[in-house]
Amino acid sequence: MSDTSSAAATAAATLKSLPTDMELVLKVIPMPADCNVNGDIFGGWVMAQCDLAGSVIPARYAKGRQATVAVNEFIFKQPVRLGDILSFYSKLVRVGRTSVTVTVEVFAERFRAQGEYIKVTQATFTYVAIDDNGRPRPIEKPAEEE
Repeated sequence: MSDTSSAAATAAATLKSLPTDMELVLKVIPMPADCNVNGDIFGGWVMAQCDLAGSVIPARYAKGRQATVAVNEFIFKQPVRLGDILSFYSKLVRVGRTSVTVTVEVFAERFRAQGEYIKVTQATFTYVAIDDNGRPRPIEKPAEEE
């Protein structure tokens, strides 16, 4: 991709506001130790942060131990750069008998473009409630969902 088309794609992806239909579950600034050889943030570091962010909503349902059982989707849309302020938003997708599925969307506020956001990553995770032996256990659904 040429510099001109790359700049156009980035400009088209720039948002002036963050999602209102999702919950802010984590905000973090990557540090120099999180950089790869290209100077961008390691994809694995971003994945780990997404897993942490994704676990927030399921914890309300699991009310105890839970484990990540699936990364159903993971898409890197833009690189994460040193100095970005990352906002992780999550939304409930499904509550099953023992599992909870959520989506996570990550928005970067670039160091030199405060107040503008770029969606850098989106993912879907499934977590399962587990007992003390690590076996799946039923989740009690809230009254409003029964």
